[in-house]
Amino acid sequence: MEPSSGPQPGDHTGPLDGSMVRLALAAICIVFGDIGTSPLYTLSTVFDTNHGLALSRANVLGVVSLIIWSLMIVVTLKYVTLIMRAHNHGEGGIMALLALASSSVMDRPRLRNALLLIGVFGAALFYGDGVITPAISVLSAVEGLEVAEPLLKPYVVPTALTVLVVLFLVQRRGTAGIGAVFGPVMVLWFGVIAVSGVLNIGRAPAILDAFNPFVGLGFLIRNGWVAFVSLGAVVLALTGAEALYADMGHFGAPPIRLSWFVLVLPALALNYLGQGALLLSDAKAVDNPFFHLFPSMALFPMVVLATVATVIASQAVISGAFSMTKQAMQLGFMPRMGIVYTSEREVGQIYVPAINWLLLIAVVAAVLGFVSSTALGSAYGIAVTGTMMITTFLTFYVVRYAWHYNWALCVFATGFFFIIDFAFFSANLLKFVDGGWFPLMLGAIMFIIMSTWHRGRALMVEEARSHAGSLPLGRYLDGLFAAETIRVPGTAVFLNIDANAVPHALVNNLEHNHVLHERALFVHVKNLDVPYVPRDQRVAITPLGHNCHCIVVAYGFKDEANLPQALRDCEPKGLVIDPAQVSWFLSHATVVATGGKGMPVWRERLFSVMAHNIGNLAAYFKLTANRVIELGSRVEI
Repeated sequence: MEPSSGPQPGDHTGPLDGSMVRLALAAICIVFGDIGTSPLYTLSTVFDTNHGLALSRANVLGVVSLIIWSLMIVVTLKYVTLIMRAHNHGEGGIMALLALASSSVMDRPRLRNALLLIGVFGAALFYGDGVITPAISVLSAVEGLEVAEPLLKPYVVPTALTVLVVLFLVQRRGTAGIGAVFGPVMVLWFGVIAVSGVLNIGRAPAILDAFNPFVGLGFLIRNGWVAFVSLGAVVLALTGAEALYADMGHFGAPPIRLSWFVLVLPALALNYLGQGALLLSDAKAVDNPFFHLFPSMALFPMVVLATVATVIASQAVISGAFSMTKQAMQLGFMPRMGIVYTSEREVGQIYVPAINWLLLIAVVAAVLGFVSSTALGSAYGIAVTGTMMITTFLTFYVVRYAWHYNWALCVFATGFFFIIDFAFFSANLLKFVDGGWFPLMLGAIMFIIMSTWHRGRALMVEEARSHAGSLPLGRYLDGLFAAETIRVPGTAVFLNIDANAVPHALVNNLEHNHVLHERALFVHVKNLDVPYVPRDQRVAITPLGHNCHCIVVAYGFKDEANLPQALRDCEPKGLVIDPAQVSWFLSHATVVATGGKGMPVWRERLFSVMAHNIGNLAAYFKLTANRVIELGSRVEI
């Protein structure tokens, strides 16, 4: 499926208007917070003494040239020009791309399964990014205190931890109240870092030679292995590039591109040039070149502004983790967890308590374990470059099999970027012992959880299909009513893991109560590889006879699940249901690991634990609590 040609959020075909400007300002806040705060720690990490790169004129010019041209090639050409075209009905992000890529190869099941595994690992790495970004961003901002007053060094880590804990504590309140001020603050941030860069370029105008791409290439050739190692820190300038694609659904491509070209890219380039000029004129500034750009009287205000900017960047990543968790739940890769909608107007503003507290624990551990932003820089790059590389890989399959472009063109278009991504990723793998293991460990844990849940659910569907003597639901009901089953007034709704299977809750209800309501509805929730399903296409009704119906409710991976509303959507199709008079029958399955059937025993036990501790299903589907009846069942996988 080629990118849809209809209007998308933020699309504009006419001249620049007020709506476009407002969306562009909002994008500056949400989309560019992460990449916009990268100047805080990038150059100080590149020239960290542990990396072995000498601080010389040629090396400073080469590194700044690599940073500028990485921004141009990876962000501008790869994301802004190519990958933002690979949207899933206007939605971006690795989960949307995974859905698009996997659906384009539906006729190749082995390839589709391989893409699913690769895409899920890329999504799992995003959680590592969600831990490292708040830790390194806030810590690097608060480290400005040490530059302003060396005696404040012991207070850097406690201050950073306080800011981070408060940030996670306020998540449950939502971001709508403070979102209005985020845009202007980030505009101020980009304006300040651009001006500081311009003012410092005058220290060493020779830094402008960094615009020559051959200066960066010469640096790589001249320094060999040391230059390759330095790529692991240069890539820190690109952290947050994935957000340009992930947040397409909120703003659309045109406002994001406008913000990037008009403000963000120029500000970043000028600031990196200014830091480079400072290092050429004053080698002592290498410990923290960003804060040394400013006069002493401006340091404390800049620490405050930088801290606010990094909190905004962290907020965007945390919100992204909530959003991706919801998408993963809808696509069947995560257990259903409690979701709190923090805005009555914006459905995308959500809070996932379980993810929030797990992220907080991991972020605190990262700050206490690594202590400095330079040390965290060693851990940061692997998660970022891994996700970027997987995004490029999945894009190939979209370009080739969904858009049907020439094979050679597809290989050239994505292969060029893949080689660059792989070089960055390989350089970061060298930092595995120094901290790179941390995001990989987090990613591996999340990958095991996501893949185990997906496989376990598939095994439960297989078990459901074999339940009740392997009879399909329609034939089972025919046999049931042939035995003159007693009917009682009311409407019973049975949630069904498979549309054609016999629900455990139905069997258990008949076994214990020996009756069935006069109208029985069998509801199967189907998750599609699209972001949203139109209301008029949400439900499909199949009569089963005996006043029984099978209802398939379709949701996209960004839809809010609401089954009472889905029943009301049946009325235009001729089935009138009053949700207030419905009894919901849910099956609370106790999963028993048997071994040798579908997964190794340890994975079956992990799935069993997740299934046992699954979030409140009734709350997830917005069911009225006093009309829910749960019946236990034993399921062997």
